[in-house]
Formats: sequence, C-alpha cells, structure tokens
Amino acid sequence: MRDWISHNWPVKVLSLGLSVLFWLLLVGEQELATSITVPIQYKNIPKDLETISDVSEKVHLEIRGPSGKISPANLADTAVILDLSTVAKPGERTFPVGPGVIALPSGVTLERAVPSQVRLHFERRASKEVPVKVRIGRNPPSGFRLVSIQAEPASVRIVGPESRVQDETSVETDPVDLSDVTGSTRISVHAYVGDAQARIAGDGKVTLKVEIEKE
Repeated sequence: MRDWISHNWPVKVLSLGLSVLFWLLLVGEQELATSITVPIQYKNIPKDLETISDVSEKVHLEIRGPSGKISPANLADTAVILDLSTVAKPGERTFPVGPGVIALPSGVTLERAVPSQVRLHFERRASKEVPVKVRIGRNPPSGFRLVSIQAEPASVRIVGPESRVQDETSVETDPVDLSDVTGSTRISVHAYVGDAQARIAGDGKVTLKVEIEKE
C-alpha cells in the first residue's frame, strides 16, 4: 500500500490538485439572473410580400445562468431570429418569442421575453409611377424671377405594401434654395415619399433644371 502511494507521487498530487481546482471553479461560479434588450431579426423573408405592422424592433429578455456565461461579451450577438419561410400569402401571423428563436450561450436559460409574441401583418408588394413635385425653400434673390424649374426624371417608381402604395399620389423634393441662383443651373436633390412604409426605387435622387432671369 505504501509503495502504491509513493509510486509517482508527484503526478498523483498534481492530478488531485487539478481535480480540486476544477471542482472549486465549477462550484464557485455563481448562478445569476439578468435582463438584456436584443434586436429582432428576420430570415427567409417572402419576396413578394411586405409587412405593415408597427412592431417593436427589440425584445426584452430575462435570463439566468452561470455568471461567466451572462457577461456582456458572451451575450453581444444574442438576437431574436424569426423565420418567415412559412408565410405564403397576405394576412396576419403571430410568432412566439421563446427558446426556439433565441440563440443563447450553453447553460443560459430564458425566464421571460417581453413581448412574448410578435404579430406581423403581411400585404402583397406593389409598385407604381408617381410624379415628382418640386418644393421651393427660398426664392431667387431680389431683382430676379423664376422662369421654370423641372425635375428630371419627372416621375419615380415607389414600392411597398399594396394599400400604402395605392394611397400615394406623388413624391416631393427636399426644399430647394434659390437665393443664390441668378441664371440657368442644375441642382441635385432627394425626393421624399410621405408614407414611411413605402420607398422610392433606386437612390431617390432627382436633378432639377432651373431657369432664372432678371426681372
């Protein structure tokens, strides 16, 4: 027995010490609870559908786990990822926010999500051409008058949910400052669509052809 203990005793002592150290580390890592706010992300978005829901872009999560696992660095990439592959037609769909759609570090559990569900309203995507209206911010200087101002292109295509696109009849440019213009010039501006759910196809830039002359 004494020979067994004394044989390779440094290795045995080292093994015992490491075992005790690992046990202390495991037992000593305290379980904590915390809360974080994470973004909502979507995958497999239908190509011919648009959402018109005014939903929160973030979800508040209450989680629990070992102190080392719930550090800000470990949770930095946490997000709610909703899979829209099952959405095939317009209408309302509700998506639960639970462990199945949240990628948490191993050993970390979800206690509660607020909101616990996300409801999205889907409509068919539509597009149409609408005229560009020029908005004058400041008039030409004293002694000069505006002869003409034309937008090029004169119309742009807007895209978005069908009901929102149907209601839009035009887009308008940013206010144009003519206070320093005394002749013919071209000015590049952006066009703006009033409904936040609709958007302009392309970069939305418009060139204004301006003619100003002396009175």
